[in-house]
Amino acid sequence: MTDTLRPPQNVAAPAAEAAAPQQLKRSIGVVGGTLLTLSCVTPASTLFVIVPELFSSIGSATALAIAIGTVLCVAVAFCYSELGTLIPSAGGEYAMVGTLAGRLMGWLVFVLSLIVVMIVPSVIALGTADYLAPVLHVDKAMTGAAVMLAATLAGLLDLRANAWITGIFLVLEVIAAGVVSVLGFAHANSHAPSLLHGVVAGDGGTTTVSVGAVVGALGIALFITQGFSTAVYLSEELENPRRNVSRTVLWTLGISSAVILIPVVAITVGAPDLQTLTSGDISGMVTAWSNSAVGTFISLCVALAIINAGIVMVIQNSRVLFASARDKAWPEPVNKAFGTLGRFGSPWIATLAVGLPGAALCFVKGELLSNITGVAVTGMYLLVAIAALLSRRAHHKHAPAWRMPLWPAVPVVLIAVLVYVMTQLDTEPLLWTGGITAAATLYWLFYLRPRQDTRWVISLPEDQQA
Repeated sequence: MTDTLRPPQNVAAPAAEAAAPQQLKRSIGVVGGTLLTLSCVTPASTLFVIVPELFSSIGSATALAIAIGTVLCVAVAFCYSELGTLIPSAGGEYAMVGTLAGRLMGWLVFVLSLIVVMIVPSVIALGTADYLAPVLHVDKAMTGAAVMLAATLAGLLDLRANAWITGIFLVLEVIAAGVVSVLGFAHANSHAPSLLHGVVAGDGGTTTVSVGAVVGALGIALFITQGFSTAVYLSEELENPRRNVSRTVLWTLGISSAVILIPVVAITVGAPDLQTLTSGDISGMVTAWSNSAVGTFISLCVALAIINAGIVMVIQNSRVLFASARDKAWPEPVNKAFGTLGRFGSPWIATLAVGLPGAALCFVKGELLSNITGVAVTGMYLLVAIAALLSRRAHHKHAPAWRMPLWPAVPVVLIAVLVYVMTQLDTEPLLWTGGITAAATLYWLFYLRPRQDTRWVISLPEDQQA
């Protein structure tokens, strides 16, 4: 831990092994960054792909779980905003945590973020076929893989062009969520179950949702609004990141939470019965509330939203690998490959490295992948909160950055809650995530740590030195 408060390295300085790495260019402001980040949260595809899992497991308590998750995410967003403006790096969580809490902690959060960035696009992409069904019947896995490949190609383009593409798709997402909200509230059922005392339909009839079940669902609830962290990954490409990172994070969380939570409440009160709600067939409910034409329109909007999410996630994830190569996380040939920028200014090999495996993961069952992601997100937020406790030590104390209110109470409470949530998550995804983390720790011990002068040297772009 002796490197915990070590000032970040100047990446523009010559390295012993290679020439100075290339740097990403600043080309987007708050609006573009918010559009890209909102597209990564992808409210509509999250609503239609991930939320049905919660309806199936905790029924009418779904809105409550998402609301609790949103409140927790406010505290998380405060941590991201402070750390992201203090340490603006495309490395995101690992750069923030590694700079403040030491290289090993930075490596562990990098591994957790890598689990998330490699799995989430595939989980979302797998939902495409379901929403193309009204006009085209296609194989689910093949369609998901095709979406990932298309997103990878788009990710090779200039970031400003992608901001416009994703912005157009985002408008369709918000329209779809708005239509669902209007229809749900318009068909509110006087016998709808309470939003505060959850019930779920099962084989034996109606079952009351326990507090433990709601807490156990918080892993997925946190996953639902997780994408606001994309603003941190884009910090090297945001203009004036000291100001715009925090604005982008907080604006994104507020907008995405509303776009997701309001339709969830509308669906809960508008479902004709508990069995229909528990089935999670949102498209079917929309068609029943209106007609097949509206149902088809919503389904196509969601399909476009999923493609949109894939594009932004590939962009985000390639930046993580780019930053890890700049910080020498791998053997030198791999670092050189991941650190190479193409003609449009994007890290093209890193983009292919996240997009192609993502296409392959579409042939794996999605339920376990979703649960593993929930565990990884919870663990990642926990380490970010720990780093936030260290953000005002030594020279970082007076560095220019956005500062969260109620520090250190916010990260302390967040740490306690996240530790409790972790103890309530399912065993199988915990074991998978723990196994991957253990293997990564061995890589740290036997490869990175003995080469700490030349490997895993966490850095910031030259123009962001404090």
